[in-house]
Amino acid sequence: MKSGSYHGPACQSDTAELARYLIGKTIVRKIGRNRISGRIVETEAYPQGDPSGHAYHGQTARNQSLFLGTGFAYVYFVYGTSHMLNVTAEESGVGAGVLLRAIEPLEGINLMKRLRKTDKLTDLARGLGRLAAALEIDQRLDGVDLCANGPLWLGTAVRETAHISTTVRIGITREVGRLLRFFEVGSPFVSGPLNEIRSR
Repeated sequence: MKSGSYHGPACQSDTAELARYLIGKTIVRKIGRNRISGRIVETEAYPQGDPSGHAYHGQTARNQSLFLGTGFAYVYFVYGTSHMLNVTAEESGVGAGVLLRAIEPLEGINLMKRLRKTDKLTDLARGLGRLAAALEIDQRLDGVDLCANGPLWLGTAVRETAHISTTVRIGITREVGRLLRFFEVGSPFVSGPLNEIRSR
């Protein structure tokens, strides 16, 4: 299944709306002659002013990509082991983003397996660090325009998206009650607990 070019998420600049909108779209990675892609099945929104977001204390050298406007990659390194991939949201200078939590592998699955050192399909990109490893995401991709041709971009949906549900976000200690985690119901590629699902 091939995912074509994407006209960009600029039509959905609101952070929460963008997080929902991205479910079912594809993320595409070009590595030399190889192409890897997956359907986005889980996201989390970190809107302006959210104390759990990286932009809460203002713009710094580390988070400056978050302030570029909608549709850029914000990549950061955590725990000394893993990279995380975000899609920036809102207008330029605001500072907000959508964290990609899980994808369903579509293209380049054998390469994903080598990068992840596992043959289990559902574990290739289910979770933040796994997703970045499966797509070979690192700091070199921070600030990349995801709406333009390049090493990483957003692609169109390859099929209709199933029902989307929302829950609270995972692994945060502030603003814990906000329903800002979005996922495709029934997908075996979604990370985290699926109990206490609240839909809207």
